[in-house]
Parts: sequence; C-alpha cells; structure tokens
Amino acid sequence: MTDINSFDMDSHDAGSTFDLLHGLIFKILLVTDGRTTDILETLLNEKIEVHVIRQEQIDEDHADLFSESSGAPLYVRDSLLISEKSRFLISHNLALVYSKHVPPSLFEKIAHRKEGIGKSINTLGLQTFRKVLDSGAKNGEEAVDLFQKPIRLRFPELREKVPYKKYSIYFGPAPGIQMLEYFNPNIIRHRLNESIGGINHG
Repeated sequence: MTDINSFDMDSHDAGSTFDLLHGLIFKILLVTDGRTTDILETLLNEKIEVHVIRQEQIDEDHADLFSESSGAPLYVRDSLLISEKSRFLISHNLALVYSKHVPPSLFEKIAHRKEGIGKSINTLGLQTFRKVLDSGAKNGEEAVDLFQKPIRLRFPELREKVPYKKYSIYFGPAPGIQMLEYFNPNIIRHRLNESIGGINHG
C-alpha cells in the first residue's frame, strides 16, 4: 500500500495521484449505505464533532416527503461536522426527522443536539437500513435544502463543485430520517496537507 505521505506534491504524477484519490474517496462517500461519519473519521484520522445550527419542529405540510400524513411532528435539523483537532469544516448536513418512525431513545439524543445522528444510532446499537436517493456534485450556488429551497453552504472559498448525498434511514418499514449531506470538496487536500505538515514538524 502506498503511503500518502510519500507523494511529491510538486510533481505531475502527484497531481494525477491526487485526482485519482480524490475521485475514489468521494465515490465511496457518495455510494456507501453505511455510516459516513466512520469513513470520514478514518480518512481524517481524528474524531468529528457536530455543531447544530438550527433544529426545530415544522408543520405537517411537509409530510409528503415521507408519503404519509398522520399528525406526528416533523423536525428539521441543520448542522455542521467539524474535525475535533484541526477544526476543519467537513460537511454541511440537513436532516428531516419523522418522529413517528424514529425510536424514542434516538429521538431524545437528537433533541439534545450533542452528537451526530449517525453516531447516536451507533451508540444505541440500532438496526437500520439506508437507501441512497441521489448523489453527485453541484456548484455551491446551486445547493438546496430538503424542500428544494436555496441554501448557503458554510464552506469557505468554494472553487470546486460540492459533492452531495441524499438518503433515507429506515428503522422499520417506513423512513424515519431523510438526510442531505454536502461535503467540503477540500477534504482530501486538507488531509494530505495535515500529513505533510506532520512530517515537516516531526
């Protein structure tokens, strides 16, 4: 296995290798039906923490996203994932939580806003099924929320298209959470720079 620290980032080969690595890792992130946070923590080699920007109950007019209307409350959550040590902004995430189809123990953790939804699911040992609904990359100004309304992504100095993934999390026959994740396109560059910086200071 090639050590990423061995790349000469000034060479043409390094540029080609970076592009290959960038494409491969984002492809994995966008198609996986597992916990994205696990992949990101492994990639960045540090823990990830959640910063909740907004979390509130919304009216039932939006229940058609789940093809069901039963009077159960819906909650929307807007959050950021940030690396614990380097304070790098990893992803901007939007979630729609349909309380009727989410286990009460998980709903309580989500309400406390202390950790990411995926991490809470893992901590509680819940069995889930995830269905990827859409994925790809778009310009920052084209980003929309789960209701197709424009959203301002928090990534600084966006010059590249932003990878995204939209999926549903099932705890039973009906989806309990719908997620839309926008990933910082500079994740791979940040990781390589951190590794090279570690060597230079070693």
